[in-house]
Order: sequence, then C-alpha cells, then structure tokens
Amino acid sequence: MTSQIEQRVRALHEDLLSAWNRRDARGFAALFAPDGESIGFDGSDMVGPAEIKATSSRIFADHPTAEYVAKVRTIREIAPGVAVLRAVVGMVPRGGTELNPATNAVQVLVAVQRDRLLIASFQNTPAAYHG
Repeated sequence: MTSQIEQRVRALHEDLLSAWNRRDARGFAALFAPDGESIGFDGSDMVGPAEIKATSSRIFADHPTAEYVAKVRTIREIAPGVAVLRAVVGMVPRGGTELNPATNAVQVLVAVQRDRLLIASFQNTPAAYHG
C-alpha cells in the first residue's frame, strides 16, 4: 500500500516528465521551489524557476527533445514533508518508437512540502546499463 506522500511525489514526477514531453518550459519550471535546482543530463545546473524556464525554453527551441519513459524504483519520506524519488528513465526520439540506449538515465527528485509539494532538487544522471 502506498502512502499519500508517495502518491503525491509520484504525481509530481509524472507532471515533470509530462511537461518535458510536451516541451512546456513554463509548466516544467513551475514545479520547482523558488530555490529549487535542476541538474541536467549534461551536468548543467539551473537554480530557481526563472532560470529553469529560460534554459528549458532555449533547449526546446533549439533541439527536438526526446520523450521520457520512466519506471519509479523507490520513493522514501526522509522527514515530514520531504521525500526522495529515484527512477530509471529512457528516452524515445521524436517520431521514433524505440528507446535510445544512449539516453538512459537515473533520476533523483527531492520533493518538499511548502505551500504545495514542489521540487527542491532534480538530477538526471546518464546511465549505461552493461549486461
């Protein structure tokens, strides 16, 4: 049985990936706390919704970003109102039907309860699964 916080954190992660898949920079950035950070696949670090929105807007304008497919591995509440989600993800190129193994990643999302549940930190780390 999943707890309410687990359900809410899972929904927050789904909202994040959905915004990315829609190429919605505003919606993507709106999920972050005012001091929230996003560490990209390439190691880039963005802090705060304004920077996350600006950078995501440029990424969406300049690149045909692939769509995420995810499997949540764990969600743990580490303190009241703070939870960590870990997921494995793959990406399907626009117009494609198969995952691109070069874009496999592990995602870690730290959610915090403020006026609503927000992302304090999101990290997208490349993963090469051998065997």
